[in-house]
Amino acid sequence: MAEETSGEKRFDPTPKRKRDAALKGDVLRSKEVATAVATATGIFTLVLIGPWLLDGVRGVALASFQFELDRGAQFDPGILAWRAGTAVLPPILVIGVVVMIVTVAAQLLLGEGRFVPQNLNPKGSRINPLNGLKRMFGPQGLIELGKSILKLLLMGSFAAYWISAHLEALLGLGRGSYEAQVAFAFDAIGSLVVLMIVGLLIIAAIDYPIQAFQRNKRLKMSFQELKDETKQSEGSPEVKAQRRQRQRDLARGSVGKAMQDAQFVVVNPMHFSVALTYDPALAPAPVVLAKGRGETALAMREMAAEMGLPVLRYPQLARAIYFTTRANQMVREELYIAIAALVAFVMSLKRGERVPMPHVDVPEDMRFNADGKPEIPA
Repeated sequence: MAEETSGEKRFDPTPKRKRDAALKGDVLRSKEVATAVATATGIFTLVLIGPWLLDGVRGVALASFQFELDRGAQFDPGILAWRAGTAVLPPILVIGVVVMIVTVAAQLLLGEGRFVPQNLNPKGSRINPLNGLKRMFGPQGLIELGKSILKLLLMGSFAAYWISAHLEALLGLGRGSYEAQVAFAFDAIGSLVVLMIVGLLIIAAIDYPIQAFQRNKRLKMSFQELKDETKQSEGSPEVKAQRRQRQRDLARGSVGKAMQDAQFVVVNPMHFSVALTYDPALAPAPVVLAKGRGETALAMREMAAEMGLPVLRYPQLARAIYFTTRANQMVREELYIAIAALVAFVMSLKRGERVPMPHVDVPEDMRFNADGKPEIPA
């Protein structure tokens, strides 16, 4: 029973799971979003460069229907075709390039900005008839069939609405003036295009969450997979211990020389460490030789133990020194009394005396939490 529970895929995919799936070609895709973006971009671009395209078409038409008698012997269809192509193809190419760029950008945005070249590799499963039948009659095929029916109903409803709104004018075509008919055609086509874009956007808005839900369901993880991923991400205890040791070795290298001149270390008790010394001949107040947090703090504690330096656990004082004093600087004047008590205690230990740990007070305006923010008195 426990094995069945651990193997049940009921946990949402982790970011790593999604990244690994994307590297294998499984990214969020939506054909409807691509269709809507491509269509809207093409129409918008056509509106912007429509005059350029119309000028080219007009020039081709004039060149095709005009004929000079004195040039009849020099008639060359290739030249006419070349002129027609150079007049019409540039704006068409501009539309195509803009649509292609925007469509690719939209798909990259859906796919977390990933371009997966593996998807271009030939796969036998794509042309396998059995896999094709599974896609057609399986759950995914039924979903696609339902989407197609809904698209047909939606776009058919829009078409019916457009026809009903323009039916009378359509039946009256040919009875009015040329200018009126051209104006009607322009308005009618414009309204039809707007309806088509709205329909495609509605379909895309419905399809996108469906595709996201299906991908999330496809990448669901079992409890065992979560455990395995966590173990791979964080590493085994041995690997983590080795990593920590490397970090401490690096920390030792950065603060080791300074620790050689330290007289004692103040800690908090593990997250912060501050190494200090006091020599009246060098400075009128105690000096911070080195400080660190995290792995550096642990390395400083280990070095202090190896060197026989007293390690004094005073959390508030350790944080106060850490956040108010840089290395190779004298401590703040507000902390003189507290650190003087520690200096006297360390000197007593060196003389072989057995004295209790002193009680020190840190001024309220020098008290900080682990993030370096002032502590608010209760």
